[in-house]
Amino acid sequence: MTAAQPVKQPPPAPSLEEDYALLKKAAREAGELAQSYFRKSISVERKADGTEVSEADLAVDVALKLALCAPRPEYGWLSEESEDNPERLKYSRVWMIDPIDGTNAFLRHVPEWTISAGLVEDGQPVLGVVFNPATGEFFHAMQGKGAFLNDEPIAASEKRTLDGALLIASGGLFKKKIWKEPWPEVKTKWVNSVAYRLALVACGRADATISLSNKSEWDLAAASIIVEEAGGIVTDHHGLAHRYNRPSPRLPSLVASGKALHPLLIERTDRIDL
Repeated sequence: MTAAQPVKQPPPAPSLEEDYALLKKAAREAGELAQSYFRKSISVERKADGTEVSEADLAVDVALKLALCAPRPEYGWLSEESEDNPERLKYSRVWMIDPIDGTNAFLRHVPEWTISAGLVEDGQPVLGVVFNPATGEFFHAMQGKGAFLNDEPIAASEKRTLDGALLIASGGLFKKKIWKEPWPEVKTKWVNSVAYRLALVACGRADATISLSNKSEWDLAAASIIVEEAGGIVTDHHGLAHRYNRPSPRLPSLVASGKALHPLLIERTDRIDL
């Protein structure tokens, strides 16, 4: 009789620390690639939804997919510039990518665009990088390990009142007739990249950001974990947490701020009809 052959065991799943190192390296290299196209004459097309996509968006998308999916074939992939494959739904871990978040700013030579790259596990972001190559700002976070800007710890605003708060949003939003009561005096600014808005909230340079329009999972996944690890909160306008890697990657809205301010924002946004 021949001895039974030992059962071949699958290799252990990579640790989050290993994925974190892989993600940061890939994002830095993607940022260098994107920066090589910035403020250059490049080809641009219109997508079916009317938004612009450039050769830089597509090149960065390919680079990130190679850098992340080749060493992690057992992970799913969701990117703004890749055709969505429902196969991602069967994976526990899924890369969520916006190759250039803020393409409008990128094409108009405004340094408000980012590489947004995150990892979702079982529907929740666990790793995130938001990299602005034009300014050299590299935001990153891992679940349970804090949030950082260029490797220095960051923290969200501790502001407790809306009066005088700096909100990243359209200035006209607070003058619309949708509100049940007028807003107090707030300061507003506009930033093109959604991920960059969230990163600025994470590091306390803004008190909050609000958007009442639909967002995509790739817009928010990477930056959300950065805000949360910085002590902030990210929800929809009803105060409900976002869930990721769903069949439709659309999210209804965005309200993000430090913990003290968030209930005051939701008190207002929860009462409106979109």
